[in-house]
Amino acid sequence: MALEIYNTLTRKKELFTPLVPGYVGMYVCGPTVYSDVHLGNCRTFISFDIIYRYLKYLGYKVRYVRNITDAGHLEGDRDEGDDKFSKKARLEQVEPMEIVQRYTLGFHEVMQLFNTLPPTIEPTATGHISEQIKMTQDILANGYAYEVDGTIYFDVEKYNKEKPYGILTNRKLEDLLEGTRELGGQDEKRGRLDFALWIKAKPEHLMQWPSPWGMGFPGWHIECSAMSNKYLGKRFDLHGGGMDLAATHHTNEIAQNEACFRESPAQIWMHTNMLTVNGTRMSKSLGNGFLPHELFTGAHPLLDKAYSPMTVRFFMLQTQYRSTLDFSNEALQASEKGLKRLWEAYELLQKMAYQAAVIDNELDTKVQQLIAGFDDAMNDDFNTARVLANMFELVPTINSFKDGLLQIGAISEATFALLQQKMKAYLEDVFGLQAANSEGSGKLSAVMQLLIDIRKEAKAKKDFATSDKIRNQLTEMGIILKDEKNGEMSWSVA
Repeated sequence: MALEIYNTLTRKKELFTPLVPGYVGMYVCGPTVYSDVHLGNCRTFISFDIIYRYLKYLGYKVRYVRNITDAGHLEGDRDEGDDKFSKKARLEQVEPMEIVQRYTLGFHEVMQLFNTLPPTIEPTATGHISEQIKMTQDILANGYAYEVDGTIYFDVEKYNKEKPYGILTNRKLEDLLEGTRELGGQDEKRGRLDFALWIKAKPEHLMQWPSPWGMGFPGWHIECSAMSNKYLGKRFDLHGGGMDLAATHHTNEIAQNEACFRESPAQIWMHTNMLTVNGTRMSKSLGNGFLPHELFTGAHPLLDKAYSPMTVRFFMLQTQYRSTLDFSNEALQASEKGLKRLWEAYELLQKMAYQAAVIDNELDTKVQQLIAGFDDAMNDDFNTARVLANMFELVPTINSFKDGLLQIGAISEATFALLQQKMKAYLEDVFGLQAANSEGSGKLSAVMQLLIDIRKEAKAKKDFATSDKIRNQLTEMGIILKDEKNGEMSWSVA
């Protein structure tokens, strides 16, 4: 079965045929680094990490571009409100790039804890100001934008006369206008849906650059068009992001590219679905939004305990990326147990050596079919949930080999070797899962070693209160610290 991907643009699954055989260009909208990355973002980036890994598994050479938005993102999608970076910088009385640096580092640390691969290229909006200015000039020259006192607006209604503006979400301009407020007397835009390509900066604005129209800064939408064009060309294979980006940001990207280059940027548009908590949409205002570190420490009123990064990653794998994902303590605890059961069976399998015996043809065929189902499921729009279902069907067979209830030779040597190889390829290479003690690329291990050293010093000084406090608080977080007979200490994630 060849790879099929659901295309938001055409609202159907399509056979994936890269524009250049053997190569894939993929652009994913990255974080706006003015605050901590939230769990909804993490779901998107983990989903595209798995897609990236699977494309590599299939043998493609992938150029994966994921941007960092570090300028130009106003509070409202329609160019309203304060600049998010300037507002935060004023509140904290620091330079905007200090905000950018802090949250970019924090984002990378979280992605590392989740064991996501870094993108091939990670461009920033501030690093591509000249490209954004050039694209704005070209759109102006082509007649799809206009200037008002140093700000450049995209003319949506003029564009819509030639190309359907709402093509990505299958909405007509009249429907979009119904949901948009009337222009106020002070509004300088011609049309209610018009959006800024370049914004004139007030003298007090903290982030501004020279342009043909005076000092200013780029609009939010132009950055992705400019950077995807620079690194992937006018037309590339895959464009991804969260479903919340489709109606405005991605719709405007398509319009910008069509107005500038006369073609849409990506042949397939992919969108991850939203997160809910106990059936309710996750949001800050409802108090049910989680930051990753709150999950890892259990420091949130809705959480019964802490959950490891791999438990959260595994939990996300159990739902196909286009489906709603509902967080609850029960679901996370079930994932924790499921991952433990699956990983233990996998580690047992990797240690087993084949021993010839009488082959059970029915069992051999069943195992082969379940293994073949891994690729079939992923080729069906990256259905990770079905892959895991097949893996859990294989667990009893692996455990029966271990317990002697089945001889390993009940399946052929070729089938056994394939089982070992495919389980490793999928669990580690495609799904990006790790053994508990290797989570976070060694960061957790380094922190634990520091705590162990502190506890050893406390015990040597007979400061048993500190020693017990470290052990007890780690236990509450789901990390078991064990005193060995030789005076050493070991630890494991419960």
